[in-house]
Amino acid sequence: MSDKIHNISIRIADLPRIQLTVPHSQEPLVRRAEENINGLWKKWKERDEFRDKSSAEVLAMVTFRFAQLYYSNLEAGESLDSMLDGMEQTFDSLLLDDIT
Repeated sequence: MSDKIHNISIRIADLPRIQLTVPHSQEPLVRRAEENINGLWKKWKERDEFRDKSSAEVLAMVTFRFAQLYYSNLEAGESLDSMLDGMEQTFDSLLLDDIT
């Protein structure tokens, strides 16, 4: 069964709404991203050390933070994959030693 596509709109920071076409199954993920981006943007907009920053500057900082987290997780995943590959090779070697 195919995932039904539908139109939704999101609002990021104080920008105009953005129209998106997404699979129904992806809407919770899109809403979660929207909520987290807006939550961090609002929190940082209210911080004293960022009061001199424009809305766009704070949004750029939020964007950078999310990208930083994404690439940190990507790197951790790649490291885990490498470690698991090494373990698999070790187990294969041990199993083959037992057979021969």
